[in-house]
Amino acid sequence: MASFRSLLRHTSRPFLTHHLASLSGLTGSFCRNYSEQKVLAVETEDFDDEVVRIRREFDAAKRSFSIIPETLKSMPKMNPDGIYVNKNLRLDDIQVYGFDYDYTLAHYSDHLQTLIYDLAKEHLVNEFRYPESCLKFKYDHAFPIRGLYYDKLKGCLLKLDFFGSIEPEGCYFGRRKACLIADVVQHFVDEKLEFDASYVYQDIVHAIQHVHRSGLAHRAIIADPHKYLVKNDQLYCFLRMLREKGKKLFLLTNSPFYFVDGGMRFLLQDSLEGGDSWRELFDVVIAKANKPDFYKSERPFRCYDTKRDRLAFSKVDEFLPNEIYYHGCLKSFLQITKWRGPEVIYFGDHLFSDLRGPSKAGWRTAAIIYELENEIRTQNKDSYRFEQAKFHIFQELLGRLHATVVNSEKGEAYKSLLEELNDERQKSRCTMKNMFNKTFGATFLTDTGQESSFAYHIHQYADVYTSKPENFLFYPPEAWLHSPFDVKIMPHHVKIGFNTMGVNETCKPDTAWNPPQPLVVVIRSSVLIARWAGYGTKNYMGVVPPVASESTAADGVDDNQEDEEDNVDNRHLLPVAFQSGLVVSAVLVLVHIVGPIYWKLQLSGGLQHPDYNPSHKID
Repeated sequence: MASFRSLLRHTSRPFLTHHLASLSGLTGSFCRNYSEQKVLAVETEDFDDEVVRIRREFDAAKRSFSIIPETLKSMPKMNPDGIYVNKNLRLDDIQVYGFDYDYTLAHYSDHLQTLIYDLAKEHLVNEFRYPESCLKFKYDHAFPIRGLYYDKLKGCLLKLDFFGSIEPEGCYFGRRKACLIADVVQHFVDEKLEFDASYVYQDIVHAIQHVHRSGLAHRAIIADPHKYLVKNDQLYCFLRMLREKGKKLFLLTNSPFYFVDGGMRFLLQDSLEGGDSWRELFDVVIAKANKPDFYKSERPFRCYDTKRDRLAFSKVDEFLPNEIYYHGCLKSFLQITKWRGPEVIYFGDHLFSDLRGPSKAGWRTAAIIYELENEIRTQNKDSYRFEQAKFHIFQELLGRLHATVVNSEKGEAYKSLLEELNDERQKSRCTMKNMFNKTFGATFLTDTGQESSFAYHIHQYADVYTSKPENFLFYPPEAWLHSPFDVKIMPHHVKIGFNTMGVNETCKPDTAWNPPQPLVVVIRSSVLIARWAGYGTKNYMGVVPPVASESTAADGVDDNQEDEEDNVDNRHLLPVAFQSGLVVSAVLVLVHIVGPIYWKLQLSGGLQHPDYNPSHKID
């Protein structure tokens, strides 16, 4: 919120006038640093006076925080039921819609997490001979979030940012009230038992896989669907709409057919008429697909006899109506259906087992992120946006204060101001974090405002993402979905502009350098290259994604293996990324050399940017 200065109403130099149109992204950072250097060079300000000026602006800002500005309240809200686009998608090109079942078509209540937790801990005690005291553990819904990582060497739960760095306050070694993996670690520590963190991880992964593959969880859900399944009348409307538009539909799931059949009957029983069957909505139904191996194996399809509960021995060379198929592979699926990759979109909740294979195979992908709805509702609150504005103000003032260290000693005034700014920034950071999850904060963001590792994988493997498939009902099947044109990664994140707080200042050529549009494009490209290269070539050093929330292992997939494969697959791209980084660096150095010349010409009136307007107002 660098443009808070109209609210401060002080008579000193305008507050943060050297900023461009955004508080986030490398473009704004580059231009701010450049223009700040020019202002200091031209005005030759004394650094001690700068500390006094920052103190005055900081005190004025704190006085202004007593109320939430009306401009902030009037900001447009993001739609919790919206579809957010990472890659442009024309729905009129999509002729085939594929769906996962668990956590995609079927949504579950919080009771399911407790069920899986209890069944898994019983398996640990009964089969792996863990201490019987582990049976006293209780699942804590408030502790875990999606996208956490587990350090097999140290036994810590970690939250990583977009670049794979560990969030300072997102590292936990056990918890007394936590998900199963943290509970076990904490118990061993409390009891002073020797253990290897990697063994604990493997045992818990196997226990949760056993819960799914043995059918324990499936049978419990089918026995009491009202407790575990959440009905949604819009699901049937969405599927029926696609059928009426002539679209092809298929269901591809790792769950057994009896479980899917029981769940779909319950979910659609109020919508189906007479003797209609949910199977009539789908052209192909494939169960026990064993994703993600489905996308790279050559396992043949088997026809499943629902009446005799056995697999047929005849070869499957076509998909017949009302038949159920088991196993199979993507290669055979495409040969039988003749469906081209770009005309197929697949909906799934699990980024590794559901969406990574289709995205590499040329399918379009839609991630179903149930947590998205609540996170957007939190981000839409005035209280959250106000704290976000305060956080950015303190961040910008700290940046200016640190810039004075180069040519001035750290006096008492500097140290006092630095401590107060850090304290206020930390308070805003903690307040925002507690609005989501008191332990790990937001699923998509770190405490510093950067995108999380989970957000990175969504951006990498999902063309679009939303909270539930039925949200597509609000968009016509012929709609064109476009990704937003700006630096931020996740389209549902709100960027706070300069006049958010009611500021309407004139941008003068002697206080800010307005870079040509090609430079903006180059800098934005360098951001994407740096993020891609930096993340794709990092080494996790034994850190693997755990089942932090047991729903992430709904299909019994070992995320550890899949994530490690992803890192290895990207390492051969290091030379290309390195070369690209060199090119971008050379361009930025050239701009840094040519920039001052351009600046002087602009100041002297000898050169005016074609887009420059003396009355131009900062957005």
